[in-house]
Amino acid sequence: MTHPSPHRDQQVFNQYRDLLFSVAYRVLGTAADAEDAVQDAWIKWSAADRSQVADPKAYLARIVSNLALARLRSTRHQRETYVGPWLPEPILTSGDTADDITAAESVSMAMLVVLETLSPIERAVFVLKEVFDFSHAEIAAVVERSEAAVRQAAHRARDHVQARRPRFTVDRVRQREITERFLAAAVGGDINSLMDLLSPDVTLWTDGGGKVRQALRPVEGATTVSTWFAGIGQVTYQGVEPADMKAELVEINCGPGMVFSGPDRVIATVTFDFDADGRITAIHNVANPDKLHAIADGTTRHLGTETGE
Repeated sequence: MTHPSPHRDQQVFNQYRDLLFSVAYRVLGTAADAEDAVQDAWIKWSAADRSQVADPKAYLARIVSNLALARLRSTRHQRETYVGPWLPEPILTSGDTADDITAAESVSMAMLVVLETLSPIERAVFVLKEVFDFSHAEIAAVVERSEAAVRQAAHRARDHVQARRPRFTVDRVRQREITERFLAAAVGGDINSLMDLLSPDVTLWTDGGGKVRQALRPVEGATTVSTWFAGIGQVTYQGVEPADMKAELVEINCGPGMVFSGPDRVIATVTFDFDADGRITAIHNVANPDKLHAIADGTTRHLGTETGE
């Protein structure tokens, strides 16, 4: 029996690395845990009898899905006892994923927040079925359930997501333009301009994880939210003076977002959800330093669903 060379093994694995991260990140919502799942998948791949593997892509996707699901179950208690709202870990993305609307939507901060409300099994099934187009039989092998159980979980998850995640297709150019206007108004302390951009019932979610001072409950209403952001350019924030604060527009989770930095660290990210008219309906503000490593290291991720073809 001949085995592929270690170099060839590494080549095959690297070919699918982006895809494996894409699966794991959507299941887990954190870049650090997704990277760990990918590393664990490499260890399993290295130890496997690869001569018996007919389809490396499907085999690796199955391994990483299984690892991500196990990790999600083990982190569930941490998330339930988290201080304040738990938001996903933001990542920098490249515009190429955005052409695939389903892929881009499935990794938006808003969608990942909805996926947090599913059970681990429903989340894994939803990601594999709706985003990566696995068959029910393939998913059954991953989650070690019958096909009938997988079909039921897929149906429940889809209904749950559709009820909580209305689809609004505001084109990317418009989203970016609104984000630029928001950034200028926030830095300039212009409450009226902020009010114009916000839906009256906008909700601001802030995740400080108990590490930095943030609102422990959602902040609601255009007046309160605009006042909160108008203060950015006027007050010291996390020990950084307004003059030393840098704000830039970047692509975060396949949509326009903002990164706020001090002289020596990333302080926060801000991303938006829009309604059909292009007004901002939700703002996700991540300030927990433990969740800013992926942004701080500057790595841009490709989160498409067909990587490695």
